[in-house]
Amino acid sequence: MSNRQEQPLLNDWFQNHGITEVECLVSDLTGILKGKIMPAGKYLNGGRPRLPDSIFIQTVTGGYPDDEDIRFWNPAERDMELVPDPKAVFLVPWAEDPTAQIIHDCYYLTGEPVELAPRHVLKRVLELYAKRGWTPVIAPEVEFYLVKTNTDSDYPLEPPIGRTGRQESSRQSFSIDAVNEFDPLFEEMYDYCEAMNLDLDTLIHEEGAGQMEVNFQHGDPLALADQVVMFKRTLRETALRHGMYATFMAKPMANEPGSSMHIHQSLLDAKDGHNVFAGDDGQPSRLFHHFIGGLQKYLPSVMPLLAPNVNSYRRLMRTESSGSAPINVEWGMDNRTVGLRVPVSSPEATRVENRLAGADANPYLVMAASLACGYLGMLSQLEPRPPMTGSAWSGGHKLPDDIGPALDLLHDCQPLADILGERFTHSYLAVKRAEHRAYFQVISSWEREHLLLRV
Repeated sequence: MSNRQEQPLLNDWFQNHGITEVECLVSDLTGILKGKIMPAGKYLNGGRPRLPDSIFIQTVTGGYPDDEDIRFWNPAERDMELVPDPKAVFLVPWAEDPTAQIIHDCYYLTGEPVELAPRHVLKRVLELYAKRGWTPVIAPEVEFYLVKTNTDSDYPLEPPIGRTGRQESSRQSFSIDAVNEFDPLFEEMYDYCEAMNLDLDTLIHEEGAGQMEVNFQHGDPLALADQVVMFKRTLRETALRHGMYATFMAKPMANEPGSSMHIHQSLLDAKDGHNVFAGDDGQPSRLFHHFIGGLQKYLPSVMPLLAPNVNSYRRLMRTESSGSAPINVEWGMDNRTVGLRVPVSSPEATRVENRLAGADANPYLVMAASLACGYLGMLSQLEPRPPMTGSAWSGGHKLPDDIGPALDLLHDCQPLADILGERFTHSYLAVKRAEHRAYFQVISSWEREHLLLRV
């Protein structure tokens, strides 16, 4: 791919910031950033980096699916050219020398996009909306834990030590003092985010010990997915600088609630900018109800994208320590027990909050999956079930309870494969099945404790 339309913009930006080095970034299926580091001069002089397309079938453990699972794959491992998005250029504020980090799109040397790239999957879904004259608007909320450094994975994680020299020992939801325990870390985090133009909105203390949540301003899904990816990297770096870890694991501690990535979604008319989820009378429109109908029908089938790891499903189990994690695809107005919450708002802000995704999920794929489900609902004019007016906890488990059954549902859902891409869907299934097999090769401490001398 020889597209150089972005070159003048990059030249000016590099010059204004005195950039000497470039980190060329691509998100893999898991959400791990892959890429290359290059001198700025070489990069601007046409030195576009290349990577093999096999990075998109690498598992989180560094392995690859078995041959029978990747029979659709080109064994040649074709080269991809990384093409920068000038709207996804950020400083690396913690670098000693002026450094840029740039999110790239992936193209084969013949010019066609790489279907497996998560960023491309989201762009593919957004193109379907654009053809209908719809503009999705997204606002993510991302939860995470701060924990003590832990270099031995056999030991459970613990809350970190705050300014007072103490660990949190009880639930402190929305506590300002509990957030202030980590003021030096968060002040540096905000400084970094400001230098990177990340549009953070609100920081709160969540239910768990050392658990926080950051909200982003609403905006374009692709830009927000980029920002979430950059925020995760920034927070991890900041935490390390303050002697602790930041983790986005869905369920990092057994007796604490899991961490989610809630997605607020609304839909604008591309011509006049009005919210098509609200009717002329100010009430939710038919499109709004069809969108929810699509979410209810198809979200169980895309759970492997919203809950991509074995650990993800621990968050979705209803236990005394699970907090408010949803276990269903019901919907309701101002109801936090449902998976699809409709906040009280003005008509122009009518939206639905998808509460199912874990913080461990790839934000590109979460947004693509959720928007794909809503799109199918609007296309087929699906009607949702009646809204829940009370607690939805007693309604039973409406979602797959493990990654295995979830993968089976995705495999059997052709409408979603058509939207997300056949090759992407098969590749994702192969990667996640390989990770599932790898997990079962590990004998846990629970098994040694309860089975070693008793069975």
